[in-house]
Amino acid sequence: MTSRQEELSTNLHEVQEEIASYKSTLIVVTKTYPVSDVEILYGLGVRDFGENRSDEGLTKSSSVSARWHYQGEIQSKKLREILDWASCIHSLDQPKHGEKIERLLEESGETTEVFLQLSLDGDPERGGVVESEVFTLAERFHSSRSIKVMGLMSVPPVEMDRAEAFSAISQVHHRFKAAFPEAPFLSAGMSGDYLIALDHGATHIRVGSKILGPRQYR
Repeated sequence: MTSRQEELSTNLHEVQEEIASYKSTLIVVTKTYPVSDVEILYGLGVRDFGENRSDEGLTKSSSVSARWHYQGEIQSKKLREILDWASCIHSLDQPKHGEKIERLLEESGETTEVFLQLSLDGDPERGGVVESEVFTLAERFHSSRSIKVMGLMSVPPVEMDRAEAFSAISQVHHRFKAAFPEAPFLSAGMSGDYLIALDHGATHIRVGSKILGPRQYR
């Protein structure tokens, strides 16, 4: 019987081989998986992990001292907790949340990295804001003392062809980089589409089930 370590090692190596020719950061998304999996992956050399739920991120980050990314929907009441464990937030889409982050970080004197969440269709159910509002957000926070705007994050609409969606995201990203050259990164692509995202300029990919296997939701 294949051990969990062997399984994760094989899956991780396959993804690393696929993306080797791209200059990208692999974030392994560990939501719903146990801390033991994170510990195995850390032992295999993974240093960037992602979580969608702050309570899971808080628990796992206390056991594994890696670079942790928060990519879930931002709840104002959870922001202090998120900032306690996450080095980078991938889902800023409201000025009020950015302003609260600034206030909290002014208390501690620390800084955090943030991706602004772009929505192609403006559907509020999935989070993110349309291009014009992303530029407004960037104008507001790009010179912040406590927030380092890294670039854009985007998840394509479910019903949209992936190549078409990532092409559209890429076009916005090029315009964004031209306006904000100090924020050149693009967080896009997950287990089902990361190679397409990389072909369209993604610099950070968020991969979970391709490495860890099918999720068992509680």
